[in-house]
Parts: sequence; C-alpha cells; structure tokens
Amino acid sequence: MIYRNMEECVNDLEKHGHLVRIHEEVDPHLEMAAIHLKVFEAGGPALLFEKVKGSKFRAVSNLFGTVERSKFIFRQTWDSVQDVIALRNDPVKAMKNPFKHVRTGLAARHALPMKQSGKPAEMQEINISDLPLIKHWQGDGGAFVTLPQVYSEDPDKPGIMNSNLGMYRVQLSGNDYEMDKEVGIHYQIHRGIGIHQDRANRQGMPLKVSIFAGGPPAHTLSAVMPLPEGMSELTFAGLLSGRRFRYSYVDGFCISNDADFVITGEIHQGETKPEGPFGDHLGYYSLTHPFPVMRVHKVYARPNAIFPFTVVGRPPQEDTAFGALIHELTGDAIKQEIPGVKEVHAVDAAGVHPLLFAIGSERYTPYEQVKQPAEILTIANRILGTGQLSLAKYLFMTAEESQPLDTHDVEGFLGYILERINLKRDIHFYTNTTIDTLDYSGTGLNTGSKVIFAAVGEKKRELCREVPAQLTELPAGFGQARLVMPGIVAIQGSAFASYEEAQQEIDGLCKAIAAKGPLDSAPMMILCDDSEFMSETTNNFLWATFTRSNPSHDIYGVNSGYAFKHWACDNVIIDARVKPHQAPPLIPDPVVEKNIERLFAEGGSLSGLGLSK
Repeated sequence: MIYRNMEECVNDLEKHGHLVRIHEEVDPHLEMAAIHLKVFEAGGPALLFEKVKGSKFRAVSNLFGTVERSKFIFRQTWDSVQDVIALRNDPVKAMKNPFKHVRTGLAARHALPMKQSGKPAEMQEINISDLPLIKHWQGDGGAFVTLPQVYSEDPDKPGIMNSNLGMYRVQLSGNDYEMDKEVGIHYQIHRGIGIHQDRANRQGMPLKVSIFAGGPPAHTLSAVMPLPEGMSELTFAGLLSGRRFRYSYVDGFCISNDADFVITGEIHQGETKPEGPFGDHLGYYSLTHPFPVMRVHKVYARPNAIFPFTVVGRPPQEDTAFGALIHELTGDAIKQEIPGVKEVHAVDAAGVHPLLFAIGSERYTPYEQVKQPAEILTIANRILGTGQLSLAKYLFMTAEESQPLDTHDVEGFLGYILERINLKRDIHFYTNTTIDTLDYSGTGLNTGSKVIFAAVGEKKRELCREVPAQLTELPAGFGQARLVMPGIVAIQGSAFASYEEAQQEIDGLCKAIAAKGPLDSAPMMILCDDSEFMSETTNNFLWATFTRSNPSHDIYGVNSGYAFKHWACDNVIIDARVKPHQAPPLIPDPVVEKNIERLFAEGGSLSGLGLSK
C-alpha cells in the first residue's frame, strides 16, 4: 500500500493486526517509553497512544519494531528499491539483462522530489509546547524527538537536490532551552548537516534547518539510510514510499508537505547550549555536552497529526530492527565499497559501534609458507576508515577458507578465531584515536583506541569447555571464574579504583596464572564486576565487555611484552569492570513500571498481549 501520511499507515497496520490502540490517558513523562519497552521486548505490535497527557496530538511507537512489520509496511516497493540500490552499486547488471530491470525504471519515476506552490492549507501553526513532550528515562535532560528527519541544504549550492536529511536527536525541553523558542540538535561536524553549518559559517549566515516528524514511514527510514554515492535521501524517500517527496518553501524554509509536524529555525555560528543527558543505544546515558542550539522560527502540524517516537537503550531495541532493515535493503553494498570484504557485522548486542565481526579474503601468502594474516589486515584498515565503521573499537576478522562462516553466530565465529589466533603476532592496536561520541569508555569525548584480532590458517588449539583448573584458585581479590563460551572465561574482581591500581592488580593476576604453566585452552579472559552476569547470556558478555573497555587501557596479557614495538602475550585479559569515568547504565524506574501495569491488566488496552505479571 502507498501511504500519503502517517494516519494511513496506522490504519493499515491496525486493519492487518499489526497495531493496538491505547485508549487510556498516558503520561509522556516516562510512562509512554516504559510501555513501549515492555511491548517491544515481547515482540509486540505497534502502539497508537490516543490520549497523551498534556497534548492534543496522538503518538505512535514501535512501527519498525520487527523486520517483518517493516517489510509489511513497504511491501509494495521493497523489491524494486532493492533492485535500484543493487544497480547503483553494480550498473553492469542492467546492461547484461535490461528487460529484467524494467520495474526498476518504473520505480525510479517516483524518485524526483515534487515542488508545490505552498504548504498544505490544513497545516496549522502551533508551538513546541503543544507537542507530546516525551521523556524516556528518568535521567534524561528533558523531552526529545527520537525519530526526526532533520533537513538542511548546502549554502554553496542551495536546493533540494543538494540537501541532507539525517536523524539527529532533538531536545525540546529542559536544560537551558527557552521553551517554544529554542531546541537542541545533537550532531557532529563530520555529518552532512555539520558540513552545511561550516559552509554557512564561512558565508557569515545562519543555517536554515527544518525538522520533519511523521509523514510516510519511508521518510523516517530515509533519514538513517547509508545510501550509494549520488543518491539523495529524498530521492530514496520517493522510491521507498512509491510516491514523490512533496515539498514547498515558506519563509525560506523547506517544508515537507506530507509530514505530520514541521519545526523550522536557524542555527547561528558559535551558539551552543548543554544537550543531554540522554538514555542512548549503548545502554548508558550520554552525558551533557554543548551542541548547536536552533532558534525556532515556526512550528506546523496537521489537524490529525500523529507524533512518531522510539525508545533507545541497551540493545536490542527498535533501532536493532532498523539496522536489520537497512542491511537487507543495501545487500552487498559493503562488498562493492571495500574490495576483498565478504561480510561485516556491526554487533548490535554490543551497542553496534564498539564491536565488528568481519570476513575477508586472504590470498597474499604463498602456499609453501605458513599462512598468516596479510590481506585481511589491509582490508581491516579499510573497514576502520569507512563511514560509521570507523567508530568501532574492536574488530575480529578472519578469512573464509575450508569451512563456511557466519558473523552472526557469535560463539562459532569467535571460536574459529580463537582456535587460530597467534597471540604473539595477530593483535594490532591503534592508540590515541577516535571512537563513538556516545562511548564513555575512552580517555575523553570522541577519544579512545582500537584493536584488531586477526586470524587465518590452521587450527592451533582446542578451546576449554569448562573453567581450567589453573583458574579455580586465584590471588586475593579475584575469583568466581565462569565459562562464558569455549575459550573465554570470566573472572570476577574487586571494584575498579584507578588505572594505576588496575595495572598492579592485573600484573599480579597474570604472574599467578603464568606460574601455573601454559593455559593455551583459554586464550581470552574477561575481568568483570559480576562473573555470573557476564556468563549468563551471550548478550550480557557482548554488552558488558565491549562497552566497558578501551583497548589500549584495558587489554592486558599473561607473559606480555613488546618485540619491535609489537605487543604480544600468551593469554589476553580484557578489563571490563565499570570505570568511574563511564556513564551510568539505564535502569527502569520501579514506580513507573508499577504504574503502567494498569494497561496490561484485565480490561486494559494491552491486556490481550498477555504481558501482565
């Protein structure tokens, strides 16, 4: 079905059993987010909040909560959009079989945005304070727009075909923002909007920005798509929605004529205000930092507007389904961009950016020599220099040789590498470099390190499948060793105090382990606050280990040392204890959890989901 607006999508989802209406009044302060989280965790439907306390507008969440529901929403355009993207990546395909791709050409007729003479007559002017001001976590700095489409144009080449549409969170209230006059926009200078702002600054002019919310669901997805070079987000929005993106200009600002809400305003050079905290996708709060403030010009809404939102937190969350959706649409794009790469998986359970698994080709080593990582190291450098993949801290990489590999099989993939890795040769560090802005495991904002674990060739060791005897008795302060998965053991330690103390403590631990003889079956150990939690599930291991460690500062080794500036060891120890400088984790409010039970109890709008305690 081709949706002209959000309401048509909501009605269609309800008709086919993919959406439930919540008739009770619900508080946007924590309650709406808590309900969303509970329903998402259970794999439940999209939710339409019909009565949002303090606002006349409705709100919808969990639209993209499952890949199946998302593909249902885009069922009429999905295949043709995949074809278009594939042809952008490999245009030779069309030349080889032009008739097969006729539908691709037909789909492309929806790509060009359509300029109209003015905004829709029914669009009314409102205030920021009229919106559903949804606060997601108790530690958040205020209410946020979590599914915005933030539009800006290149000041050097104005016009919609040189625009950027990105999803940068927008803070509506709290902190020092003057209600109805200012909002905060969280983005970095290397983003498309940041480049536009830099060019506006050079001209001595403010940057005009429009924030769209709602409209056809394709517009939301377009704001987060990593598109092939030369394809604009608004072109993609038309392709995926099956309907040209309709826009007009009012007071010099671009208006999406299909959006449910539009906020227009200007960003002036040097004007920042504290933004955050915000419960983020790593499962912790991103803390308060100065980010650009936008002076609000006007705010518009449709009479029947529906405000879309999502809630982020410790993965998996709805943005997990977003990622899977993007991966399905873009297909083999990464193979086209990086020759030799076969697969790259940003591991969602670890917060996406901290951890990458990758498979490449390995053809450099002559057959008469012992095989070692060579080509995959050049590919690894390319991966860590590509787009958002450059935010990764840990990259585990191998080559597919005698057996098929799957980067989504965490235990199998890590086991394959740990069976083959030469810990004296195959660990490679990048120090004093960049990491994700939202990752507080590093040495400062945006500052941390990276490490590559690369392995190819023959199997070198059998991995332990129970805790080795050498780890059952450890020095004071360490104990309760538990098996996480074959070859990886969690060791519980005392609370982290400082890096100086950690160095001394772990040096003692390494010496004690070394004194008991070789321990080849456990190439990796994780020092943690709670070994039972760490070993309970694979997701606990991935999340706690890779969000709570900075490779250069938190990787130690048994019998470690340097040879010609290369670090080597017999066993790797990753210190994944919580550090004092790290952001606090996201913890649900028990009072709010109790309050929302009324919706799931008998007679409540969500009682049919069977989620009441």
